[in-house]
Amino acid sequence: MRSFEWIAVAYFVYLVAACWLPPLAASRRALVTAASAACAAGVWAIAHAAPALVRDWSPLAYILAGYFLSGYLFAVPSLPTEQWLMAWDHRLLGDPARRFVGWPRVLVAGLEVIYMGCFLLIPAGLVALVLTDHAALTDRYWTMVMGAEFAAFAPLALIQTRPPWALERKPELADPAIHRLASQMVQHLTIGVNTFPSGHAAGSLAVALAVIGALPWTGVALLGLALAICVACVIGRYHYVVDVVAGAAVAVVLWLAN
Repeated sequence: MRSFEWIAVAYFVYLVAACWLPPLAASRRALVTAASAACAAGVWAIAHAAPALVRDWSPLAYILAGYFLSGYLFAVPSLPTEQWLMAWDHRLLGDPARRFVGWPRVLVAGLEVIYMGCFLLIPAGLVALVLTDHAALTDRYWTMVMGAEFAAFAPLALIQTRPPWALERKPELADPAIHRLASQMVQHLTIGVNTFPSGHAAGSLAVALAVIGALPWTGVALLGLALAICVACVIGRYHYVVDVVAGAAVAVVLWLAN
């Protein structure tokens, strides 16, 4: 099996064990156990029987499954941890809800649009490598990207917090219409809880760093988009500042290790 396939299997096995850490209902624990075991078996089957093209792109499904299954680990928010994260935001930003009120409308709207399209960044990185005859880097690419995403999801078994938008008043921004759209997407299409480190920061930066060695200019462009996503996470109050810094650190560590 390839490195990223081992990572996927290991993560789904981890979820089977991790669901015993938080105080979950028996039915939810059974769901996580059964679904994670099925996912691990699916990864194994695809690795040994599927065509190369399917194996190359299946990590998109592994990341998605890992993300939503991790959300089922959430039981009770840790109020002291939330207060600690919030305290750092107030220390660094002052009043987070008003900190970015003076930023230009076009800038804020652009950052929010990039944030909403962040899920496109992951396949885009591999497409760039494949179209420029760097398909041999597929395993390394997914090892970095999937490793970063799973490193962000895994702590949910122990670090259980709600995102800033669930605790604060709405931020005052120059383009409330775009922010309203982004907020609706977050509230209805995500697990609705906070990941520490930030999966947005870790995954998007991992994409850029996985590409930049082979395709410097493309990597720089992806790095710019990743940094925009990181800033948007804070502006829109989708993540705490500490989440974003931790997510960036995860991506850099994986890059240095690979």
